Amino acid sequence: MELKSYQQQVIDDLAIFLNYIQEEKDIRAAFEEFWLKHPRTPIRPFPGTAIEPYKNNVPKAPNVCVKVPTAGGKTFIACNAIKTIFDAFSVAKDKAVVWLVPSITILDQTLTNLKDPTHPYRQKINSHFGNRVEVFDKQALLQGSGFNISSVKEQLNIFVLSFDSLRARNKEDRKVYQDNSNLQSFESMLGEDEDISLMNVIQKLNPVVIVDESHNAESELSVEMLKNLNPSFILDLTATPRKNSNIISFVDAIELKRNNMVKLPVIVYNHHDKTEVINSALQLQKKLEIQAKEEQKKGGRYIRPIVLFQAQPKNADDNTTFEKLKAKLIELKIPEEQIKIKTANINEIKNEDLMSPTCKVKYIITVNALKEGWDCPFAYILASLADKSSPVDVEQILGRVLRQPYVHQHSFPLLNLSYVLTASSKFLETLDSIVKGLNKSGFSSKDYKLAETIDQSKSTASTVDPLSQLLLNIAPPAVTAEDEGDTLADIDISRIIPVTDEEINNDSVKQIEETALEQTASFNQMVSEIESNPLANFIPTEIQGLVNTYTMKDIFKEEASKLEIPQFFIKKAIGEIFAAEEMLLEKEDLLAGFPLGKADTNINFNNVASELYKVDLDETKKDYTPSFVRLDGEVRERVMTYILDPARKDSRIKNLTKRIIDLLGRMDPIPQREIEKFVSKVLEDFTDEQFSDFASHEYSYKDKIKEKIRTLSDAYAEKQFHTFIDIDRTYVKSSFKLPLEISPGFTSKDIGKSLYDKEGDMNGFEERVINEIANLTNILFWTRNIERKGFRLNGFVNHYPDFIIQTKSGKTIILETKGDDRDNSDSEAKLRLGNAWVQKAGSNYKYFMVFDKREVDGAHRLDEFLLKIKEL
Repeated sequence: MELKSYQQQVIDDLAIFLNYIQEEKDIRAAFEEFWLKHPRTPIRPFPGTAIEPYKNNVPKAPNVCVKVPTAGGKTFIACNAIKTIFDAFSVAKDKAVVWLVPSITILDQTLTNLKDPTHPYRQKINSHFGNRVEVFDKQALLQGSGFNISSVKEQLNIFVLSFDSLRARNKEDRKVYQDNSNLQSFESMLGEDEDISLMNVIQKLNPVVIVDESHNAESELSVEMLKNLNPSFILDLTATPRKNSNIISFVDAIELKRNNMVKLPVIVYNHHDKTEVINSALQLQKKLEIQAKEEQKKGGRYIRPIVLFQAQPKNADDNTTFEKLKAKLIELKIPEEQIKIKTANINEIKNEDLMSPTCKVKYIITVNALKEGWDCPFAYILASLADKSSPVDVEQILGRVLRQPYVHQHSFPLLNLSYVLTASSKFLETLDSIVKGLNKSGFSSKDYKLAETIDQSKSTASTVDPLSQLLLNIAPPAVTAEDEGDTLADIDISRIIPVTDEEINNDSVKQIEETALEQTASFNQMVSEIESNPLANFIPTEIQGLVNTYTMKDIFKEEASKLEIPQFFIKKAIGEIFAAEEMLLEKEDLLAGFPLGKADTNINFNNVASELYKVDLDETKKDYTPSFVRLDGEVRERVMTYILDPARKDSRIKNLTKRIIDLLGRMDPIPQREIEKFVSKVLEDFTDEQFSDFASHEYSYKDKIKEKIRTLSDAYAEKQFHTFIDIDRTYVKSSFKLPLEISPGFTSKDIGKSLYDKEGDMNGFEERVINEIANLTNILFWTRNIERKGFRLNGFVNHYPDFIIQTKSGKTIILETKGDDRDNSDSEAKLRLGNAWVQKAGSNYKYFMVFDKREVDGAHRLDEFLLKIKEL
């Protein structure tokens, strides 16, 4: 299981923020810089907007939030985030994670998934931490079961706990704070004066804290609980961030729909009465089921559409309502095994695997017991049987029908949407509840559509479909005294059409189907428009109004819209039975099969500089924050003493290799086994003096090794690139289109012939160069290419040139500028890539690297460049 593109973007945002923490050593400043320089959506945090200045909720610990709608994969994002966070800390830091959840349901689900070695969540964490992972619940921690001073030094430890278990409201919860002899092994870590309680141990471990559904933890008591954990970092995950949340990443609902994560929009239909709600629910379920079976015959996966009947009991303790509804469904010849009740007091689905083909359940009766933590993608229809005179409260349960089965687009459009059926004379208030339910799940009012026009100024009968109107002429059964207060008394079983394998021409279902088809077409059109404008793809709805965007000038739009700049492509086979697919060439394609383990290990370790690293808390600041830097100290000394122990000389290389691998981190796409082979070969030639010196300067040695690996991999990638070109495995193809609007963040002063109303920020030399170019008579337009989201010269390096220039004669010029004080080590590689691109792109494309006055082989001085470009 791999990250979806939007999930990877969340991880990238987290990594960028952590980098700013390291640079700034101040959380507020890092948060400000993160948003001001965000590569896709640069924003200045401002009070009262979606992005406010950083709120220091838990002093000393960065506390940031990721906003992901329901069904967006928050838990999987968290599993991937753990490594990203720990990569920013010292390798010697104890790897402890406190994973907080708001309810017992989510607690059980999270524990089950994280403990299961076959589950994608655990598999991902295992892959990141070399299978050295242990997951604990509160009971195991209190008993010291597998939890001791050795375990916290040797592996990643995840403590899955509920919010309430740390709030100490009862005797059981207070055990976390009491002296505990089961934790005696931690005495050396805590010191003699400290009680050996679980909370003291957790505090000493300075854990990373993940807060799942963090909107449940906004009370003062919850914030105090977080402070009490002495966290080193807090990551909140929620669909509805709190007012004091520091959001660093938004996932838009459109991304979930594009990735087939959710069944949106929600199609809403209001009936005249509860009888028709049941009628439509049964017929719509049958229609969906017939389509699901047809899809399965064509090679699709098994789906059994489920209806959630939302009943309304007379009072909280009344269960007769649910039993009566079940009896009415059985009276309609629905097998009892297909009907289950799930309430606060009754749980008939506890032992049911609702996704199993052997499961018979098609109808679940509930009120709002199916809240967060209950997942069944087969739930398609929410049919509310609340009193007609009341607005329907679907807020708590709506999110349960949003997940898309198998995260896959289904061939029948009706299987890609979800449905809410109601019977309310206060339907506008019901719609408000639906919007609140969508908001609670991280969506908006745009994500539902009515299957009929509602006009409450007219009589209720005016909104009734013709079939219902005809049936209303039949007198309903008389309500007896026994039925007083019975919310189901007005359901007339005789009016409900029996469910058969044949499709019934039910008018309300027909309207629902028509609306579903219209909305599917509308959504596909919207996606097409978004994908035609690459920039719009990166601006979540919540912050669109905060990001300054600049449009393409009308005078250049026609010509610029025709431009498709070539990039390097490669054909990749997607599985064994599929044809090869054209994809942009990436460096990882060139490094496939890179035999690092056999490469030259000659590294000059002479004059390794002594390095003094700061301790991991910079206490010189008033609100000191984790510096996320490497920690030289007592812990590292113990580690190195163990590794270099003469009694372990035979295993010294093996242990030291592991230590260096931990320091290096992942160097994707180079396989870890190849890195291990290479490091082991390097250490084979070490003298005893070098082993000892390594103990004092391990990070300097690590940097030398990493630099060597990078040099070797870069050389191999470039060699492969030219080989691929020679054998036509890689080729250029028209690809990059200029977006209709841009959001550069910081902008430059106005210069003539710019393609957009405003262009991205430039330094003095860049402004001077483009001003000279704009004054040439043969230039049509120019634009500042935006780093990381504009045009990319892709190959053995990823190169985002500074400018794209179009001449009146139809030549496209790609320009990289270098002030004489700004040359860097990759200039020569960029030049070689640019020249290779020109040779393949054709005579209408030119690449130049320009210095002010310096003479650089293959590049141009500004004066000679201007003479050349004048002739194009």
